[in-house]
Amino acid sequence: MSTPCFDAVIVGAGAAGLFCAAQAGQRGLKVLLIDHAEKVAEKIRISGGGRCNFTNRELDPRAPQRHFVGSNPQFCRSALARYTPATFIALVQRHGIAFHEKHKGQLFCDRSSEDLITMLLAECAEGRVERWQPCGVKNIAFSASSACQPSARSYQIDTDRGQVEARSLVIATGGLSIPKIGATDFGYRLAQQFGLPLVERHPGLVPLTFDGEAWAPYAQLAGLALPVEISTGARKERMAFHEDLLFTHRGLSGPAVLQISSYWQPGTPIAIDLAPGVQLPSALAQAKARSKKRIANELATLVPSRLADAWAGQSPEWQRPINEASDKALARLAERLARWEITPTGTEGYKKAEVTLGGVDTRTLSQQTMECKTQPGLYFIGEVVDVTGWLGGYNFQWAWASAHACAQALPMQA
Repeated sequence: MSTPCFDAVIVGAGAAGLFCAAQAGQRGLKVLLIDHAEKVAEKIRISGGGRCNFTNRELDPRAPQRHFVGSNPQFCRSALARYTPATFIALVQRHGIAFHEKHKGQLFCDRSSEDLITMLLAECAEGRVERWQPCGVKNIAFSASSACQPSARSYQIDTDRGQVEARSLVIATGGLSIPKIGATDFGYRLAQQFGLPLVERHPGLVPLTFDGEAWAPYAQLAGLALPVEISTGARKERMAFHEDLLFTHRGLSGPAVLQISSYWQPGTPIAIDLAPGVQLPSALAQAKARSKKRIANELATLVPSRLADAWAGQSPEWQRPINEASDKALARLAERLARWEITPTGTEGYKKAEVTLGGVDTRTLSQQTMECKTQPGLYFIGEVVDVTGWLGGYNFQWAWASAHACAQALPMQA
């Protein structure tokens, strides 16, 4: 039997892989999409509580470093400028998918993330994409000649369903986050096989953890959520977010912590203003002048009552009627609440991380095409690349944009 020949083989049927396959197929390329999992796009399926935060209206492609992290955040500018949130929104509307804006430009499906997966599969069907699932990839080799086209280079891909050959190979295998839905290090191993450098990987958009003893006074707050300002780093390196914080049994989570986790360096503290927008010193001083209630009761008018009780309980000078408290004691309480500084001991790891920081070094890729500069016909797109977006649809937009840039550049057989 002769080896099946394709213009492009795409490994990974997540957001980036599906979209790249569809776009390339609709250009007329013969495309094979391979994934080791039984289901496509599990990350889309579980994202946003099952409604998928598929893009963000506030993304500014002229300044991607505002919303993306990596050793070279400017790398993603070209792809994001050529395939914008508005372009993807138009595709969603064309498929009749209802959606809504939830918060800070974040767009979610009204009904279910399944609508988005159905759309991507329909786009693949329109491009006549062949799909092998579940199908593992055993080995990949590069040759300067091709059985399909003798004068051309090719990739021989040995799979569970036999060997195939393609002029172009696209790696869209994602990162290490959420291994229970099939995440592997395949893309990184392949990059190393072809001599591409990797930027060190870490869990991103992930809850932070704290030691049991140090965390004991706050463990009772598990389940409490409140808006905060959270920051880490000093001076020019300082990064801050205004988002909701969630206390857990093991530490802190919620959008505020997921955002800051992408910037937090191990061993360094984070600072949290637990009452942003509230002038705590003057509010407590005014309460002292007019009230005989306990400090915790007055504090509960400014922050959630459980938080007020937990903080007031940490010092005898705060466990009394507010009119009997010293000005210094109230000033210390206000300062603690406005700048709670605490050092995480770690993160919840890849099992709870939404993304992987680091990945294939962007210096080895073309920002116009996503093709390797040193390995012709090899492309990397989506999360496997050292480009990580903020929480709120930015990572999906990178998947669509990098996939589109790649799909438009893939050559057809002559």
